[in-house]
Amino acid sequence: MKPNHNMKCNADQTGTYLDRLAAEAENAAQGAGVRPMAAEALRLRQAQAAAAIPADCGPDIAPSPARGGFVLVRNVELLPVGTDKVEAVHRGYGGREAIRRADAFDAMLAAAARRKQPAPLTPGQIAIGRRYHDLVELLSADGTKLSSLQASKGGPDGRDWMDRRLGLSAELDGMRKRIGSGVAMSVRRVRPSARGATSARIISDRTLLDAVCLKGRGLADVLVFHGWSVKGAHRDALSQALSAALNRMIGYRG
Repeated sequence: MKPNHNMKCNADQTGTYLDRLAAEAENAAQGAGVRPMAAEALRLRQAQAAAAIPADCGPDIAPSPARGGFVLVRNVELLPVGTDKVEAVHRGYGGREAIRRADAFDAMLAAAARRKQPAPLTPGQIAIGRRYHDLVELLSADGTKLSSLQASKGGPDGRDWMDRRLGLSAELDGMRKRIGSGVAMSVRRVRPSARGATSARIISDRTLLDAVCLKGRGLADVLVFHGWSVKGAHRDALSQALSAALNRMIGYRG
């Protein structure tokens, strides 16, 4: 194969061809033209850097840009110390940390920590919101039992799978019934001048929960998407409605 003159490199150059293209784009003067190949190489390198796994997690977790944002999780176990005390001990394999998908609740907690304010939701409310997300995701992707008809026998696997799916569906239906048909933001209760926009639409409790738990949207994003202005009073109203709906999902009745 005839070598491409663009791929030639000097002996003192290091890194792969993709690395050199990315470096070319980084070193280009601002406003100057950058070759499309170099710009694409820089984009790929940035995506790879964003998906890099921290050293605390060890080498066994493969980086994946499609994974999206994640947070580190310490596997902590409470062990008894003496007769009346316990100690939190990190029990991760080899002292490593795990990763977990980042969601809207992580963003809310981080924003509250930056403002040095208390957490807007309790651990129980966050746990039920994440359980709601996991149930919807599982049932959406678990609609077909993939098995070979040639190798299938009259065993109980199909019944066990169906029983499990029916149980998860019943749990999800119970959550949605407890959410109810209430309204988080009612257009009629707020003057047009206070809404900040003439296109504001009603935000139901179910819509709010689906936006936060399933789509990963923050409260400001929910307001903007439904035509409301983003201000403190509207944020507080949505936050209170979200907290109350999550409590109902747990089983609390206000």
